Amino acid sequence: MLALPAAPAPAARRQVFVGTALACVAAAMLMGGMLALWMSMRTDSIATTQSWMPKGTVVPEVATNVMLIAFLPICIFGQWAVYSARRDDRSHTGLALFLVALLALAVINAQAFVYATMDVPARSGAFNTMFYAVTGTFTILMIIGLVFSVVTAFRYLGGRSTDREIVSAHAMYWYVLSAVFVALWLVVYVTK
Repeated sequence: MLALPAAPAPAARRQVFVGTALACVAAAMLMGGMLALWMSMRTDSIATTQSWMPKGTVVPEVATNVMLIAFLPICIFGQWAVYSARRDDRSHTGLALFLVALLALAVINAQAFVYATMDVPARSGAFNTMFYAVTGTFTILMIIGLVFSVVTAFRYLGGRSTDREIVSAHAMYWYVLSAVFVALWLVVYVTK
């Protein structure tokens, strides 16, 4: 009697990567919709009252530009973590994930500085409400990314070094967040 050969191993399901991709699409759509609403409200406000920002409101451009610049090394360090994880280099993977988390904290700190420096009440006009809604939503996405960095580090460095999918998903999340911030920076901080 002849036996059939063994079946091939099932393909990897990549659930974490696909789930992160769906979350990235949702985050990009959320921020895109909020930025579209920002531009619509800005256009309507300028057409009716000839002003959008309250008088005397100054956005600290140095802090916002530093936030923009910080996303370049975040993407580089995220890719460095993927590169190191593929080569089973745990120390460099851990260092790259730590640097991503550190720069994410720096961006969150810069956003807190912007809030403190601008010192505008949240409910005193369309600009103020939309400013806090858009930048607050992005800050929440940054905090989620920071938690994702910590979870990735614990999971990869804690013994699951063969699970490189989470490191790739982590890098993808930061790429999407970087692209979202470029749009936010241009619409909210530059064109005001």
